[in-house]
Amino acid sequence: MLPAANRLTRSQDFGLVVRRGRRAGRSRLVVHVLTPTPSDGASAQRRAPTAPDGASAEQRTPTASNGASAEQRTSAQPTLDPSKVGFVVSKAVGNSVVRHRVSRKLRHLVRDRLAVLPPGTSVVVRALAPSADADSAELGRDLDAALHKVLR
Repeated sequence: MLPAANRLTRSQDFGLVVRRGRRAGRSRLVVHVLTPTPSDGASAQRRAPTAPDGASAEQRTPTASNGASAEQRTSAQPTLDPSKVGFVVSKAVGNSVVRHRVSRKLRHLVRDRLAVLPPGTSVVVRALAPSADADSAELGRDLDAALHKVLR
């Protein structure tokens, strides 16, 4: 079972990772990864214009440089927190029994690979229709290849 601290659960977090993260696809799955970058803080300071009184835009308004307020930050934004993983298994994969079987296999495979992920990384694994007929070894090979491509 995937620990609760490592689960990506909110819809906004999934959307953020899919929109802003890097993606690598294989025949049975697609992996989206949003990794923390050390330059996030420095680039935000560069982008924030300074007012004549010396206050930056972030000090004047609660809106951050990326348009999201500080209160609206989601858990998918990269931090030093543990890595978080979410799964998307649509009805294209199969009926409920098949989808849950694929989800369990993917959760088990990802749990073993959490140590490889940099801290604060957010991952969304999207299962494709051929994953319904794949065994754990095949899914593991596709997951490893996709993670290797996205994290290099």
